[in-house]
Amino acid sequence: MFKTVLMIEKALSDADVELVTTLHGDEKVSFVVLMQPRGRQDELLRALDDVALGHLDKAVHEHDDESVPTVAEESLEHSLRHLREAGAEATGRVVEDNPLDGLRSVVEEHGADEVLVLTSPHFVEEFFHRDWASRARHKVGVPVLKLFASDS
Repeated sequence: MFKTVLMIEKALSDADVELVTTLHGDEKVSFVVLMQPRGRQDELLRALDDVALGHLDKAVHEHDDESVPTVAEESLEHSLRHLREAGAEATGRVVEDNPLDGLRSVVEEHGADEVLVLTSPHFVEEFFHRDWASRARHKVGVPVLKLFASDS
């Protein structure tokens, strides 16, 4: 069985589930999902990404801080349920702080074969190699693959 740590920032769509569960052909896959919604600490970078992508209407974000953990937990449960329905084993947790801080220990604890980072494009972070995948490559001893999440 192939063991994968899957880092996400929003609920998985059907297309996302199909993508991550078919990467290794017919081989069974188990996932440890680390869900870290992008919070207020990334507001400036997200606004710059939105402008770069031409989404001027999204350039200003408003957040209700009290609802973020609930949405994150619901998104995680949705994602885990869909991974299981696709035939994969899946566990996970919401990460309140930087998901990279404990990534190496999660990889070692679960004997992961790889880390998948499924994220929306973040051009400013990617340009400066501050995105999760670039930073994760320096922290873990397994391959790190960056995939772009579906917009649906």
